[in-house]
Amino acid sequence: MTELITTLAIVFVTAGIFLLIANQLSLSPIPFYLLAGVVAGLAIEETQLLELAQWGIAFLVFTFGFRTDFSSIKSVLRDAETAAFTQLLVVGPIAIGVAYLLFGFSIENAVYFAIAATLSSTIVGARELEREIRSNLVHGRLASSVHFFDDLLAIGLILVLTADQYTSTQVTSQIGYGVILLLGALLVYRHGFPLVARLAGDSDELLMMASISILIAFLAGAEYAGVSIVVGAFAAGIAIRSDEVSSLGVQNGIASIRDFFVAIFFVTLGALVSISSLTVFPVALALVTLVLFVNPLVLMLSFVYEGYDARTAFLSSASLNQVSELSLVIAIQAYLFETISQTLFEAIILAAALTMILTSVARRYEEPVYHEIVERVVASRQTNKIDERSHVSDDLDDHVIIVGYGRQGRRLVETCERLEREYVVVDNDPAVWDDIRTECQNYVFGDVISTYPWTKAAVTDASLIVSTVDHRPVTEAVLEVETDADVIVRTETSAAAAEFLEQGATYVSVPNVMASDRLIETVETAISEGGDEVTFREDHLETLDTLERYGFATRNERL
Repeated sequence: MTELITTLAIVFVTAGIFLLIANQLSLSPIPFYLLAGVVAGLAIEETQLLELAQWGIAFLVFTFGFRTDFSSIKSVLRDAETAAFTQLLVVGPIAIGVAYLLFGFSIENAVYFAIAATLSSTIVGARELEREIRSNLVHGRLASSVHFFDDLLAIGLILVLTADQYTSTQVTSQIGYGVILLLGALLVYRHGFPLVARLAGDSDELLMMASISILIAFLAGAEYAGVSIVVGAFAAGIAIRSDEVSSLGVQNGIASIRDFFVAIFFVTLGALVSISSLTVFPVALALVTLVLFVNPLVLMLSFVYEGYDARTAFLSSASLNQVSELSLVIAIQAYLFETISQTLFEAIILAAALTMILTSVARRYEEPVYHEIVERVVASRQTNKIDERSHVSDDLDDHVIIVGYGRQGRRLVETCERLEREYVVVDNDPAVWDDIRTECQNYVFGDVISTYPWTKAAVTDASLIVSTVDHRPVTEAVLEVETDADVIVRTETSAAAAEFLEQGATYVSVPNVMASDRLIETVETAISEGGDEVTFREDHLETLDTLERYGFATRNERL
């Protein structure tokens, strides 16, 4: 226990110093956590680091499972599975060939190399796409779905590769225990946790305690069954619902746990970086090349082939170019079992650190890379695809362009039809594609950050553009369109609203401010003399029926 406390003290003191530097420079903390690990590793034994890394990853996997939003990713799950499976079939054999033929690794080590090359990191990917995932944007959902597929695949590989012996009986029993844990998690997710939430009532403390108890129970089950604690942690995360049945207090509590173990993970990863021979560098370089370039290219082409616009495909794949933390679990287990070579183990650790650093840096240059390279290469193909999937009348004039066909977009369409005003809906979400085709008179299936969808929507002849999407790159793209039309956009803060007004917006919708104004109007109506209570209540019920009809009662539906 004393050694563990000492190790944690070294980790957090060092991490705190480097995090302070990162905050002063306004830079991503990930590279500084890794640098802190390199320094801390000088004072910590390797066995302690390996154990700490596994526990850190296990608790992070728990938070990933908790944050998995099934209702959000189900609309793109099939497409994401197809792309992930395609990437696995293409990159996996290439990676095995490189490891076996180029570096002379055994087949078993070549498989470890391929696992590290194909699986992507949920830690970094979810962190970099946190706003996109929270806003339920298409490329955020696609990336989350691929992460979920990779995590499930990694859990299966952990069950197989961490067996004491590669016999059919041992491997089958390991898989069986893992399936039992996951089925138990789904059962708790479906019935157990909602019951616990009802019994806990409004007590965040009781619900948080129940969540931690579920985690401990699944970890104990994994230990009893002889499988990796990572499998139990993942199952526990799935078992705890992150939707409306769990309180905000629980979500914030688990988010705090995540932040705590994120620091432990990155510092221990940095501490594990070691170069025992120069042959580590070419192996790590080959792995980095596959992860940073080959993986995203295969995924992007797969998404484009499935019908997604080039920008969505590019942004989705660009967030999937890191070595997975679960690949590290497999490598650590193999290292402890002495089934992986020292060179390959060190190369995987080094490649993981490098790809996680480079991802946080490359994130800043995604849009310029897309516009300068990707868009030019696929421009003609995207134009044809948009033409095939759009319907716009030739004689449109003085019309309204509605960006986004979510809840607000649907109400705007109904308003235009009631006022007999022509309109065009622009959206790139496959989840609403069938609805757009059947419910809208004119529509363009494309990304508004690209140029051609605006041309297809006859923007030069439009009199009004209304964006219902609260995402800064989308808003800025709308404001940069060359048009004489009035422009209405949306944001969540008054400061951003003022900024967008200065950039040329005619009006900026700020839901929080509008809700406050509406509440004041309601209070004034309720206390005014001569107010009709019955009429007041009936009007409110009618409003609620309208909101429910357009999906406002559904928490996870896209804005």
